[in-house]
Amino acid sequence: MTTPAPDGLVIVDKPADWTSHDVVGKLRKLAGTRRVGHAGTLDPMATGVLVLGVGRATRLLGHLALATKVYEGTIRLGASTLTDDALGEIIAESDPSGVTDEALRDAMAEFTGKIQQVPSAVSAIKKDGVRSYARVRAGERVELDARPVTVHRFEALEVRRHGRSVDLDVVVECSSGTYVRALARDLGAALGVGGHLTALRRTRVGPYRLADARTLKQLAGEMTVVPLADAAAAAFPRLDVDEQTAERVVHGVPLPPTGYGPGRPVAVFGPDGQLLSLVEDRGARAKHLAVFAASPP
Repeated sequence: MTTPAPDGLVIVDKPADWTSHDVVGKLRKLAGTRRVGHAGTLDPMATGVLVLGVGRATRLLGHLALATKVYEGTIRLGASTLTDDALGEIIAESDPSGVTDEALRDAMAEFTGKIQQVPSAVSAIKKDGVRSYARVRAGERVELDARPVTVHRFEALEVRRHGRSVDLDVVVECSSGTYVRALARDLGAALGVGGHLTALRRTRVGPYRLADARTLKQLAGEMTVVPLADAAAAAFPRLDVDEQTAERVVHGVPLPPTGYGPGRPVAVFGPDGQLLSLVEDRGARAKHLAVFAASPP
């Protein structure tokens, strides 16, 4: 019988052709527990950094500051697809050979900064309670509403021209909720030639980078877990309390305000360094978002 892995975060280098749910299923087996969840998703085509929580760390996932993400990918100009990536059928083609490097730079600049982006129709976003991709697969024409996102960096590292296609190797640094597939689609549309994503690798999520990630094969050999207390200390402001206060925290008693204000979770640690809870200032008290200690330290 597999000894359950300790509570904490596991940073996975997701393989191609796996869904994020597939990775969760595999890690449940490797970690010896069903208490595994993931923060954010990656498309099956994409590879790279995926943050998962094991055990009590699943309760951290919704509060982690993973807003900024970095991707490296390839955009092919000259063809539009149903899914905005290489997995979908081509729905329009055009000759992109006349697109100059200057035109590329100017167009990419238009999609940098705070922009309104229409997500890809083949996405997990719900419309009237039904996933958008399910509607598309059922033959419906789906139009999603634009939403604000921030693209901090959208840059071509290399332009490769061959025949009736142009491939751009790009780096994208963006906020959560940004679809790189949609950037590829919109860039192609702005240039009048169409475009879609052919490869994508996420290299950073919040503070976690590829150097922190392990493949599933590596994890099968050695389960590498960022301990719960270390993960919380790295992600949130820290509040250390004495033994008497720690006992109150364990029983869910609110604390005086931390001074960090609403919307800023704070990790509360006992005198022995144990993570006790996450709290957030709400009015005259700091209320618990999650209590991790099951008994007084």
